[in-house]
Amino acid sequence: MSDALTDGRHFRILAVVDDYSRENLALVADTSLSGQRVARELDRVIAERGMPKTIISDNGTELASMAILKWVQDAGIDWHDIAPGKPQQNGFIESFNGKLRDECLNETLIGTLGEARKTLEEWQEDYNWRRPHSALGNLTPMEFLQRKAMDKMAA
Repeated sequence: MSDALTDGRHFRILAVVDDYSRENLALVADTSLSGQRVARELDRVIAERGMPKTIISDNGTELASMAILKWVQDAGIDWHDIAPGKPQQNGFIESFNGKLRDECLNETLIGTLGEARKTLEEWQEDYNWRRPHSALGNLTPMEFLQRKAMDKMAA
């Protein structure tokens, strides 16, 4: 799982993506995102999807806060911070954030936080359910997960 914070117009966005399935697990927009809020959102994702082996993150202040350090210790998750100034170490989330900016944030006039959340929800649904990924054999993330589940049942 990868996560990063990206700036929206007047808000911050926490993006959480499963590197394996390319599924966007969370797009959380708010005027600010504390380490405690990030920890709550990660708890929600884990409750829904299970514990990841590793989380890779950038070095945003929220992701390097005492709240996150405590959360990582309590959760027992392997947390890997990319080196400062080395976004290529987390290339997938950087690519994801670029698509989010180019295809959603730069193309949409967003006036309120509510509009931002609705826009992100719609974009996330499109990204997960309708957008094929070449890295997944031109399947959408949800098709990829469904196929893996069927393969597992057949084995």
